This record gives sequence, structure tokens and C-alpha cells, in this order.
Amino acid sequence: MYETHATVVGTVITNPVKRQTGSGEEVLSFRMASNTRRRDMSTGEWIDGVTLYLTVTCWRRLVTGVGAAIMKGDPVMATGELRTNEYTSKEGFPRSDLELRATAVGADLARCIAKIERPRPAAEGTESIVGEGDSSIGGDAAAA
Repeated sequence: MYETHATVVGTVITNPVKRQTGSGEEVLSFRMASNTRRRDMSTGEWIDGVTLYLTVTCWRRLVTGVGAAIMKGDPVMATGELRTNEYTSKEGFPRSDLELRATAVGADLARCIAKIERPRPAAEGTESIVGEGDSSIGGDAAAA
């Protein structure tokens, strides 16, 4: 069993997709990319490193929050358990994919501005009311 925990900082490269498992449990997934940059001291130029691509899967309570807040192009931080999925492609070739089973996903506030929207407690016998405000991530984003 994998128990390698990691936090990955990067950019969402696909819109999140929600689906149901055979048992009826909801799961939301999206792809993200993370790359390093370093400054070449001899030339003073920034050089991009290799890009890491991975699939982030969200389960249970995380499905609702991520589904409402995250979309393609957003700068995010995701933390959770890393896994390698090995499978055979339709063409018969062996493939593998890196998956992060997320325990938390959030905006990378070094690269965007985000407002937090919290549900207000409801009076007894009524539903909770969502507070005012735009909870979108990246709407006022300023790239670093």
C-alpha cells in the first residue's frame, strides 16, 4: 500500500470532471502540471525545468468545494497520497499515470487572490445559507 504523502504546487490544466463510482460514491478529478524554474547565473536568464503532470482525485467533502472553486488555468496547491496507476492502453501498450489522492486542495495565494465563502449557521429547522461573496479562484489573479 502506498503511503507517500506530498504537496504539489502547479496549475490546473483540465477542467474538473465529476463522476460516480460503481458504488455510487462521487469522485472529482483534474489534471495539473508543476514545473521548476531556475536562474542561470552565467546568463541571468530563467530556465524552465521538466514538467510533472499528474491526476488529482478528490473524494467525499472535497468534491463539493473543489468543484465549486477550481477550474482550468487556476494556480493550486494539492496535498495527499501519491500513487502510480499502471494500465494497458487501447492500443495494447503498457502505461502508467501518477495520481495524487487529495486530502486538501487550495489556491496558490502567491499567484492569485481568492475570497473564502463560508456557510452561515442556519436557524434550527432551516437550511444553511451561503454567505455573500465571489468564491472564484483566479478571477482577480495576478501572475507572479
